[in-house]
Amino acid sequence: MTTPDAPLQIGIIGHGAIASYVIANAPKAGATVRCAICRAGREDAAAAVFGPNVQVTSDLDSLPPDLAIVLDCAGHAGLLAHGPRILGTGTPVATVALGALADKALTEELDRAARRGRTRLHLASGAIGALDALRAAAVGALTRVTYRGIKPASGWRGSPAEDLLDLATLGDAEHEHFRGSAREAALRYPKNANVAAAVALAGIGFDDTECVLVADGNAIGNTHEIEAEGEFGNLRFAITGRSLPDNPRSSALAAMSMITQLRDRQAVIAF
Repeated sequence: MTTPDAPLQIGIIGHGAIASYVIANAPKAGATVRCAICRAGREDAAAAVFGPNVQVTSDLDSLPPDLAIVLDCAGHAGLLAHGPRILGTGTPVATVALGALADKALTEELDRAARRGRTRLHLASGAIGALDALRAAAVGALTRVTYRGIKPASGWRGSPAEDLLDLATLGDAEHEHFRGSAREAALRYPKNANVAAAVALAGIGFDDTECVLVADGNAIGNTHEIEAEGEFGNLRFAITGRSLPDNPRSSALAAMSMITQLRDRQAVIAF
């Protein structure tokens, strides 16, 4: 891929591990971080992450008017709080918080805002692959799509799995603690089901995509599996991803997928 010489001027929502990764790697994608958006009262914490050359604000009215794109690195809360208003101004937004779109009201609000601003909400691929094949397969009839997410005990702490399992004594076996639609998974497990949402959005939707969530005492990483059947044939895909060093809950590949958003926006020859 080749990119133009002028740096892409971007904004970031959030100041966690994924945002830190984007700051460090944006220059490699021909981008410059101009501003960071945080919650009111968190400006000092965000400034410590972004440094003195990045404008930090909780006031969307103070955003630079010429941003090429804003990357939502703050998850569901960041997209809910800031996505519609930014889109409404005509600035595109990219997010890894795909699980938030299980909320029909939020999806409709984002849709209206993007249409009003004549721009787009870009969905980053996040921690999973094979979405290009799944999207192509959805052009024909898809008869079944199943997502299976397997994580170690630490990956399910703070989730409803704690109410169903003793995560401290899982042993050597796998323990399924959820089976249902991708929509139900995304709503019940908002911090754990972004991948299920990505699979649903690429394929046959939130309500028709089956989701299985598993805790595994032997797992050393997060494994994501897709199985699909349809007119195209059959698909099986699995990936075991590593976390970012700064946060065991944040996928390294999800952070990398945000950088590909910048590369794709700059590239003159692209997938």
